[in-house]
Amino acid sequence: MKLLIFIFFLSVSCGLKAQNGRVVLTGRDTTFHLSSDTSRNTSPAKDTAAIKHKPPHLARIATRRSAIIPGWGQAYNREYWKIPIIYGALAIPTYTFLYNNLYYKLTKFAYNAEYDSVVLGINTYTSQIDPRVRYSNGALLSIDDYQNYRNQFRKNRDLSVFWFLILWGLNVADACVFGNLKDFDVSSDLSMHMETNFFLNPVSKLPEMGFVFNFKKPSPKVKLIEL
Repeated sequence: MKLLIFIFFLSVSCGLKAQNGRVVLTGRDTTFHLSSDTSRNTSPAKDTAAIKHKPPHLARIATRRSAIIPGWGQAYNREYWKIPIIYGALAIPTYTFLYNNLYYKLTKFAYNAEYDSVVLGINTYTSQIDPRVRYSNGALLSIDDYQNYRNQFRKNRDLSVFWFLILWGLNVADACVFGNLKDFDVSSDLSMHMETNFFLNPVSKLPEMGFVFNFKKPSPKVKLIEL
């Protein structure tokens, strides 16, 4: 029996000796360092090295990067899945711009050649009209048709540029918004709390609804970390 009591106290003392380490209390505003062994001198350099500060996430960096290169800000926000969506969206107006710009140049040349042939009687350039802006049998379109197609392709080309700039702007806005929300506090301990109240107005005798906003100063949270 005495042997069992001796083994018990020996195990307890060994357990206490094994836990003779340093305890760090970290809070939102304050960090405390406690040492269970007050006789041992700790180096300030080691204490500083034990705490690793995460660099702040700046939304302006994400905004500036997305304004320079689409998707760069999303990469900074660690939202890599958005990058192929952004480039896929930008590829659509890019393709439509190239397509409409090509046919705008072809129909513009065909209109000028047809105008010289019909109005001025110069048939020098009609043979150089591209087959892609002719009928399937090789016949030329009328001068009015070439003019209408030229104006339509030019309009579509300009709209492609407009939509490209819109999508680029949305890419910048997305990086800015989610860059600001990256460190947003979604815990239950928020500085603002909103409640809705339903009551009966004593004057009008009609039900009304009101909102109550409670603002409070967040108290620092203390967390024990055993090192």
